[in-house]
Amino acid sequence: MEKKKNEIKKHGANECPITATIDVIGGKWKPPIIWLLLKGSMRFGELSKTMPDIALKVLSKQLKELEADGIITRKAYPEVPPRVEYSLTEKGASLRPALTLLSEWSETYLLANK
Repeated sequence: MEKKKNEIKKHGANECPITATIDVIGGKWKPPIIWLLLKGSMRFGELSKTMPDIALKVLSKQLKELEADGIITRKAYPEVPPRVEYSLTEKGASLRPALTLLSEWSETYLLANK
């Protein structure tokens, strides 16, 4: 039985829902930032010390992007010197199961073979 042309479903890369997720949390630095914030709120200095290979400008940019996408929240305290803490939003915290699965996969298939 032949299918009509309009009944054939194509599955292109731009239709993949994972692509939208990677657009928000993908890259070299966003996953480690989110992973660290799964443990609790952190200040900018704590994040930069925990990730010594990231440039401060890059860290700042990544935090702003994650905040704009609703993954993290930035809380500034009216103190001198200024204190700012970053934490996951509910949306960001909902990434825990997915990141845990990715971590387990990495430990099984990538890190175990080194």
